[in-house]
Amino acid sequence: MSRVRQLIAVMLCLVLLSSTSHAWFGFGHMAVAYVAYQKLTAEKKARVAVLLKKNPYYNNKWKAMIPAGTPADQRDLVLFMIAATWPDQIKGDSKYADDGLAGGNVPAPGPLAWQNIGYSDLNRHKYWHFIDTPFTQDGTSPLTAIPSPNAETEIAIFRQTLTSNSNDKLKSYDLVWLLHLVGDVHQPLHSTTRVSAVDPQGDNGGNSVKLSDPRKELHAFWDGLPGDSDVIADVITYGKSLAAADPVLAKKADASDWINESFDIAEKVVYSAPIGAGNGPFAVTSDYRDNAKKIADQRVTLAGERLANLINDEFK
Repeated sequence: MSRVRQLIAVMLCLVLLSSTSHAWFGFGHMAVAYVAYQKLTAEKKARVAVLLKKNPYYNNKWKAMIPAGTPADQRDLVLFMIAATWPDQIKGDSKYADDGLAGGNVPAPGPLAWQNIGYSDLNRHKYWHFIDTPFTQDGTSPLTAIPSPNAETEIAIFRQTLTSNSNDKLKSYDLVWLLHLVGDVHQPLHSTTRVSAVDPQGDNGGNSVKLSDPRKELHAFWDGLPGDSDVIADVITYGKSLAAADPVLAKKADASDWINESFDIAEKVVYSAPIGAGNGPFAVTSDYRDNAKKIADQRVTLAGERLANLINDEFK
């Protein structure tokens, strides 16, 4: 295995294994970024390229992850794809710390959880990656409250930065988080938690639901549907294979709409047979897997096209 291939594999392993609070694996996040990049205007591609250079990983990690032989005119695309995984990369970096409660997945009271100060912030803010909208299938009540801040509140904050006259370092930080969070909220299990007699506080976005599938949790099963290869060329091949999104849906710019779509999919599809009551383990059927894969591909495409629209339309 070449040095570059090894570096990419290490990076993706950190993304896959460092926390239960990620959405899509590194493959899926890079695929969202690939789709988005195809839709960016030349002006916005140039602007994004400048901002990504301000990320602390740019010179000492990201550039080394560019596969050998990548054409010069494709380097900015590959860096854009890698950048979309940064909020997961820092989960495996000892320079960064878990803040909050429950292993960092629940925001603690106070201003720290809400701060938006740029790269001087060495907290992982895992709770920014999802919004636990509760539902129940067995009538358990009361439903848990939705913690704040969460993915929806942060997307709004970061979007506001892009439209503002904030300095480029802050815009770089917020841009990289947006590249990631737009992908996150299109993964259905990042917009819901199932409340039940077994899990009265919720099932942690399906992480508590066990499967007999090689991916042992329902959440990880959905994370891996786009793919889990450690080869960037495989991500690009996958991205090229995706059908264009419904143009009406792609134009939806409100993050609450994206989250509601994911919530509906989770409630009606993710937790449908063979996923039953309780925490399993459940055996995934071929029909369930095929339908889930189709939905995941559609969500990746929608996330990418909506991300491009956001950058093209709102990035000052």
